[in-house]
Amino acid sequence: MKMKKLCIALFLFITTINLLSAQTMINAELKGLLQKSVTYFPKVKEVEQSVQLAEQKLKLTELNKYPDVTMDASYAYVRPKIEVPFGANTFQFAPVHNFSAAVNGTYALIDFGRLKANIEKSKLELQSAHHVAAQLETSLFAQISQLYFQIVFTQKAIQIQDQILSLLFENKKVIDAQLKNGTAIQLDVLTIQSKIDNEINRKIDIETNLKKLLNLLHYATGVDNVTAGELIMNVKNYTYDEALQSAIEHNPALAIAKDKISISKSDLTIAKLYDKPFIGAKASIGSKNGYLPTINDPKFNYNAGIGISIPLFNGGKNKQLVKIQEQGRALSETNAVIVLHETEKDIQAALIDIMSSQSRIKNANTQIEQAALAQKLSTSKLLNGTGTPLEITNANTDYQKALLNQLQFQYQLCNAQIELLKIMGVSIAN
Repeated sequence: MKMKKLCIALFLFITTINLLSAQTMINAELKGLLQKSVTYFPKVKEVEQSVQLAEQKLKLTELNKYPDVTMDASYAYVRPKIEVPFGANTFQFAPVHNFSAAVNGTYALIDFGRLKANIEKSKLELQSAHHVAAQLETSLFAQISQLYFQIVFTQKAIQIQDQILSLLFENKKVIDAQLKNGTAIQLDVLTIQSKIDNEINRKIDIETNLKKLLNLLHYATGVDNVTAGELIMNVKNYTYDEALQSAIEHNPALAIAKDKISISKSDLTIAKLYDKPFIGAKASIGSKNGYLPTINDPKFNYNAGIGISIPLFNGGKNKQLVKIQEQGRALSETNAVIVLHETEKDIQAALIDIMSSQSRIKNANTQIEQAALAQKLSTSKLLNGTGTPLEITNANTDYQKALLNQLQFQYQLCNAQIELLKIMGVSIAN
């Protein structure tokens, strides 16, 4: 029996762990927005076309391993005739009408690694294009997620404004009744009405900001409404070492920096090959006239051979190019160090923001409880005629601030978590 209970408990524990690990970081609405942005946002299509361009460039470079074949034809009218008198006769050595047609082919036999180096460089450029696309997606998803949570924050701020206005309207009814009974004065009515007007104007400002945010959302995703938002993300608390290791492995910016180093090394390798000789083969087959003794009759002809080109002197341009490429490689390496250094700084800043926001949220809960109790007491005092409009106004203001503070801290926590995931190279949409 004990063993059965132990097995059941173990099964429930494993199931719970699996459910927790299967939880997504974001809700279905935000995930849908991110997926729509990939097909809607114009910048994504531009980057995809850049990847396609890099693929075509790689294919073009690989095609250089095949021979070049051309078909040439020519005609030339030559005057004066090329002839020599010989006794009573005249011998013509070249026709007046020269015809020629041939198929020519050239092929690189030995290029000392030029083609291989250029193919490798094209592959690295294609890899970099993919990393640029990943960087855009990571950045786009982070921006849309932050915009989404900002919209949710604004919507909830409007709800708080509605709660505050509802309480103020209820309190105004009480003060109006007290004015009729003679226990309140006209100044009390004006004070509460002034507070109501201020809160209405505040709500109008928030609603205006919401419209602008929804317009931005439509620009990026084609969607102009958010309905099921909550200021929460299911993100584990990463340590600095975990976040840094993930960034080194998955951060597109770091990957692009590494790509630049590899490409600059490839450029250096190619530059050093310019001093190497080049050995190629050339062949031709065709028909032309001009052959003695019947110079006007076209004849079948062909030729084939091997040639070598050896660079001897070009004024030191190759050596200067090598120096430039070496400097470019050093610059790329320095840039990679800078990007890594900034990544370490950004990870630390994001972790600090996460810890700070989590602590503030806990403290805000106590403040809300205290402000809600103070508001309740001030309302009770007002109903009993022992409170003043100033007290109820201050209590409402404190309660409003407490609610907005908690909302602000939740929003800041979401932003910090999004920033950390972006730096780590973790996809928010997964």
